Amino acid sequence: MEYQQSQLDAFKENSKTHFLAGQFSQLIKQCDEATAMKEADPDMAEMAEEEIKEITAQLDALYTQMSTIIEESKEEEAKPYGVVLEVRAGAGGDEAALFAEELAQMYLLYAQKNGWPYTIEHESKATSGGYKEAAFEIVSPHVYEAFRYETGVHRVQRIPVTEKAGRIHTSTASVAVLPMRKVATIEINPSDIEMEFSRAGGAGGQNVNKVETAVRLVHKPTGIDVRSQSERSQLKNREKAMAILIAKLETMHDEEEAKKHADVRKNQIGTGDRSEKIRTYNFPQDRITDHRIKQSWSNIEGVMTGRIENMLEALTMAANGSVAE
Repeated sequence: MEYQQSQLDAFKENSKTHFLAGQFSQLIKQCDEATAMKEADPDMAEMAEEEIKEITAQLDALYTQMSTIIEESKEEEAKPYGVVLEVRAGAGGDEAALFAEELAQMYLLYAQKNGWPYTIEHESKATSGGYKEAAFEIVSPHVYEAFRYETGVHRVQRIPVTEKAGRIHTSTASVAVLPMRKVATIEINPSDIEMEFSRAGGAGGQNVNKVETAVRLVHKPTGIDVRSQSERSQLKNREKAMAILIAKLETMHDEEEAKKHADVRKNQIGTGDRSEKIRTYNFPQDRITDHRIKQSWSNIEGVMTGRIENMLEALTMAANGSVAE
């Protein structure tokens, strides 16, 4: 096996392979000594040759082990460590805003039940209650796999509390699930970003409302706008906002790629486009229908309190080509 010096240097610099790289260097030294002995003393050549074979086998095994560790580390870094969950009121006025907040709470209650910590990155309340829009960071290596098929338009059909004639109204809210990774897959030109600072609203102690800690970033080429106000310092909010912006741009790129190859997709889940209508929540009939897999569930009240395991499992099975029982 050939050993590349650049790779050996990388093994020494990586904390996960540093110790093994030290062992590797010691074995290289022993191999060099055995080779020198073989060349200097013909009587010892046979024994030295056996030692060289043993050392070479150990070197090959160590090199393979370190290469595997590095590769697994890269794969781990590429996996999302969490998501930004965005909800936005759609058609339906006040009822849409209320539904957007209910959807957000549904996901956050599920996260809470699973022990996934979350923070409110940004929220904009409607005058009559509910969310015009809101963004939450949920941290867990499992959250993206759980929520990845929730992106899209959610529709609710029910009688609003303000409806005196008892008519059923239809409203919508959109959900976007943006994976966040330790290592970005895209580069952003700093000159493409416009940055604004403001005082953070809401609870958070004396500091939060007196200092301009809230950060808003605008990516000029795309018009994407992100905000972060969950941290107490401007620097941390700027870092958080940048992470969210990167997640949005990566998701936009992935959506475009998915559309290009939509005709060869093997699962039924769709493109993951946030404009795609994915689910209807019909309260009068106590029925939730996912239009992508044509499957329905009852117990809306339970679902809205975070009991969404059955839906998430059915979507994952459909994506993997299985059929839920």
